[in-house]
Amino acid sequence: MTQPIRIAVTGGAGQIAYSLLFRLGNGEVFGAGQPVVLQILEIPPAMEALHGVVMELEDSAQPLLQDVIISDDPNVAFKDANWAILVGGRPRGPGMQRSDLIAANGPIFVEQGRALNAQAAGDIRVLTVANPCNSNCLVAQANAPDIPAERFFAMTRLDENRAKAQLAQKARAQVSAVKKLAIWGNHSSTQFPNFEHALIHGRSAEAVIGDRSWLEGEFMTTVQERGAAVISARGLSSAASAANAALDTIRSLLKATPEGHWFSAAIPSDGNPYGVASGLSYSFPLRTVGDGSVSIVDGLELSKYAKNKIKASEAELLAEREAIQDLL
Repeated sequence: MTQPIRIAVTGGAGQIAYSLLFRLGNGEVFGAGQPVVLQILEIPPAMEALHGVVMELEDSAQPLLQDVIISDDPNVAFKDANWAILVGGRPRGPGMQRSDLIAANGPIFVEQGRALNAQAAGDIRVLTVANPCNSNCLVAQANAPDIPAERFFAMTRLDENRAKAQLAQKARAQVSAVKKLAIWGNHSSTQFPNFEHALIHGRSAEAVIGDRSWLEGEFMTTVQERGAAVISARGLSSAASAANAALDTIRSLLKATPEGHWFSAAIPSDGNPYGVASGLSYSFPLRTVGDGSVSIVDGLELSKYAKNKIKASEAELLAEREAIQDLL
């Protein structure tokens, strides 16, 4: 019998996890013949709600879901985990600045990094979804010194998906026609959805759309501020789309990247070919051979406009790193 993959998910009673957990046991991510064990972490006040989620998982009768383990102790939830999806974090409250959110989340990811270091399987890979995900990922990575840094990823795939959808709508094309669109930098309003290398039906997106001012203006701000727009419209932050992007990221890491494609995720910036400061969790265009390792797409010609956007996001991440220096 095939050994189950152990998947740790934090924030298990939250909205994103609710959209995520039921898709991990149905074969769409790890394969139709791969059993999984879900190991779900929550804070003590949310454990009762998590019990309800577990009842629903049981009632879904998913044949690949071999077991569900729940705990409010990260050392239990991360025990022998092959994948960890860090969804849970302190949400942004009224009047909170981004710096306040970073400070509030830091200790959570110190604890989780240490627990991953002590308990996870030797092949563990970690995807941070909880915001501010780049800095949260950096804190977890720094507190897990025995896990290779390249096993830590912060999610910018939601931004990539948003950007592809905007380009496709403008070009009146299917989203599948948009390729080579990558997010550079931070999952924040400084991110750079790099339309300059994007293709639509194999042609330059800029040539297809024919409106550089729209690309530099409405397109950029729509992608950068989409999360806030969702909150304004529905009163809650992105959940189903965030869960979908997390699964997209894992699939992209598990399957060899097709020729002519790449995908986005934030990884340690050490040794990157574009001069981004070392020691940041920075999003780049990536490729993989399908073993969970990644390489940055090299040799891209960057315009002055692109370089300025990349530097602006780097500067923000450097400031965020300075704010959490005592946690690293």
